[in-house]
Amino acid sequence: MPEQSEIARAAELLGRARHVVALTGAGMSTASGIPDFRTPGSGLWTRTDPARVASIDAFMRDPRAYYAWRGPLLKSLHSANPNPANRALADLEQRDVLRAVITQNIDGLQQRAGSRRVLEVHGTAQELVCLSCGQIYRDDEPIRRIIEQGDVPYCALCGGLLKPNVVLFGELLPGAVLREVYAELQRCDVILVAGSSLEVHPAASWPETALRNGARAIIVNLSETYLDPYADVVIRRNVAEALPALVTALDNRS
Repeated sequence: MPEQSEIARAAELLGRARHVVALTGAGMSTASGIPDFRTPGSGLWTRTDPARVASIDAFMRDPRAYYAWRGPLLKSLHSANPNPANRALADLEQRDVLRAVITQNIDGLQQRAGSRRVLEVHGTAQELVCLSCGQIYRDDEPIRRIIEQGDVPYCALCGGLLKPNVVLFGELLPGAVLREVYAELQRCDVILVAGSSLEVHPAASWPETALRNGARAIIVNLSETYLDPYADVVIRRNVAEALPALVTALDNRS
């Protein structure tokens, strides 16, 4: 089958690589039942104008409205568990095949699956940050109860407004994380794109950066991406099926 030959070719590339980096997108989260933002008909942005609820200006203007909108998404994040694709990437890291996961996701599932080096370019929903003193809080049960009751959480130290430690529209991506991302793109000789349609910038351009530095590209995604014609291998399958199959094929090489 063509799919099997693509899996075998991808395993061959990974087996010969010295420094593999993964770039993961929403497809990794939807495999755990977390809704994405852009899928026509079901994506969160198809029902809501992001600038009205998920920008830093909107948050500062009416944090209560932001938390009310975000509530259902937070519940899906809290109830989600790592899926086979998350575990497959963690397996690749444990085998010293994968060096880092660059993720656009905020769910923390990759770390829960066992990955140690995860670069979260959009932040994490597992934390809140005080906008006054910078104190970081875990998104724990007491804070969740405050939000579920329709209230806004505030800092226990200074009384400042707490914001989920994620990048909202109008905010810059975290500089320290970006520096690590670009260092990985310089080092890698294979980039594995998993569950990303490569439509959101700047992350969409990062595989191209790796290719310009001489890397090979493997793309695992259900839909087409602009980079497909330039990739060495394109696997058009659900990541929860394809990535475990890739790990198995890699094992069968040895």
